[in-house]
Amino acid sequence: MTAVPATAITDREWLRDQLRRAAVTHGGGGPVVIGTIWWYSVSAVLVTPALDALVATGLAMDPALEAVTLEVLPDGRVLDARSSRPLGSDVDEIGKALAASLDAGIAAVAAASGAGTRSLCAIATDSIANVLLWAGKAAGDPARGVALAGPVVAAVGDHLPRPRFVEVGGTPVVRRASCCLIYQTGGADKCVSCPRQTPRERAHRLRMTFG
Repeated sequence: MTAVPATAITDREWLRDQLRRAAVTHGGGGPVVIGTIWWYSVSAVLVTPALDALVATGLAMDPALEAVTLEVLPDGRVLDARSSRPLGSDVDEIGKALAASLDAGIAAVAAASGAGTRSLCAIATDSIANVLLWAGKAAGDPARGVALAGPVVAAVGDHLPRPRFVEVGGTPVVRRASCCLIYQTGGADKCVSCPRQTPRERAHRLRMTFG
């Protein structure tokens, strides 16, 4: 595992190399698909240091790219991230800091892969919602994570769709606005919560998973 400054996301050559490695891992699908899959994973890792700390302690860590270090495997997968400095508890300030990092990442991935910015923005919303929900569950208070998602995403900006949740068997689940496109690689099925299913199929698969 290699520690890489998160500013590398905006480095064209580094990002292209990461996407080439991701294409080998996933076995095809074309640049748009690979870029989308990569961002689906990395955006969640990128926002985790800020949002985990916000839920656990009430104080977010700074998600600025220059404050964040990524842990990257040789095959290009980004497994973890950490921030070097605290930010605070003000949701508007947290949203602005997230916006700077996410917008830079979205612009870089769109330029390198051809993926649409609207799709990448939807992925960012779902990443924020999922990370907050996971952090809430880890803290024994999933409702806190759900409650924070709307204000945090709103503070990031109107270019992100609003987060949505549904209750399945008494468990809150993100109602995704985005698709990671992994099913287009030929190596995986659609995710349980994939929005590219009929509502009936998605509801059935969620019930089978969450009860």
